[in-house]
Amino acid sequence: MMTVWHPMELPPPLAFGPHAFAADELLVMAIINRTPDSFYDQGATYAHDAALDRVDQVVEQGAQIVDIGGVKAGPGQTVDADEEKRRVVSFVAEVASRHPGVVISVDTWRADVGEAVCEQGATLLNDAWGGHDPGLAEVAARYGVGLVCTHAGGLTPRTRPHRVAYPDVMADVLDRVLAQARRAESLGVPRAGILIDPGHDFGKNTRHSLECTRRIPEMVQSGWPVLVSLSNKDFIGETLDRPVGERLVGTLATTAVSAWLGARVYRVHEVPETFDVLHMVQAIAGTRQPAVSRRGLA
Repeated sequence: MMTVWHPMELPPPLAFGPHAFAADELLVMAIINRTPDSFYDQGATYAHDAALDRVDQVVEQGAQIVDIGGVKAGPGQTVDADEEKRRVVSFVAEVASRHPGVVISVDTWRADVGEAVCEQGATLLNDAWGGHDPGLAEVAARYGVGLVCTHAGGLTPRTRPHRVAYPDVMADVLDRVLAQARRAESLGVPRAGILIDPGHDFGKNTRHSLECTRRIPEMVQSGWPVLVSLSNKDFIGETLDRPVGERLVGTLATTAVSAWLGARVYRVHEVPETFDVLHMVQAIAGTRQPAVSRRGLA
C-alpha cells in the first residue's frame, strides 16, 4: 500500500538567494513565456511590454516566483543561445529592479544562459531537461542560487517521447532527480534552494504522468522539496479529452491532489485559482486558518 504524506508533517524552509520561505508556505511560480510559440498562450507575452505587464499582474496576485523562459519546451523554431539570451537576460534585469521581493527563476538548460541571467538577478534556475548541460548546476553553485532538478527521461531538449517505457517510472524519476540533487549539493548549491520535479509529460506518456502524481509521497519522503509543473499539460488533456484552453478544472484537481500529497512549489498559468486550491487544501490539513470565520458565531 502506498504511504501518503501526512499534511501536518512540515518540511524544511526554502530559500532562493536572499528570498526565504517558511516551512508551511506553498509557493506559486507564475509562467512568463518570452516566446512567440508557447503551447498555451501562443506568444501572448512574447513582446516586452506584454511580458512586463504580466509580471506585474502575477506579482499583484501573490506569486512568490516568476519563471521566465525564452525557448518553447516542445519542437519548433530553432532558438540558439544568443537568441535565448536576447529574449531573457535584459528582461530579468528589469524585473529584478522592478520587483526586488520576488524570486526570479529562468527556465533554461544552458549553462551560458544561466550565467548571464544570474549576473542580472535571477536566483533560481529551472532546468526542465534533467541536467542535459551539467554546467548549469555549476553555475547555480557559483552564484549561490537555487536549482530545479527535473526528470526528463534522458531526452534531448525540445524532443517528445516516443513509445517510452519504464519498468517502474517513479524508480527512474527518483534515480535521476536524486542524483542531480546530490550532485548540485556537492557542488555547493544551497540545499534549501534545490527542488526536485517529476517532470510531468517530459519523457512520459499520460499514464506515466498520472502515476507520478499519485506517487508524489515517494519524492517527498526523499527529503527534497517537490516542484510540480502541471498547468494545462497534455496528460490532463488526454485524461479528460480536453483541448489546451479547457484544462483548468483538470489542472486544479491535480493541483489539489499534489498539495495534499506534499508538493511545495506549483508552476502555473492561473495564479489566483491556484492559490484558492492551495489555501483550501491547507485549511483542510490544519496548516492554515480560514480567511474569515462568521458562520455560527453571530
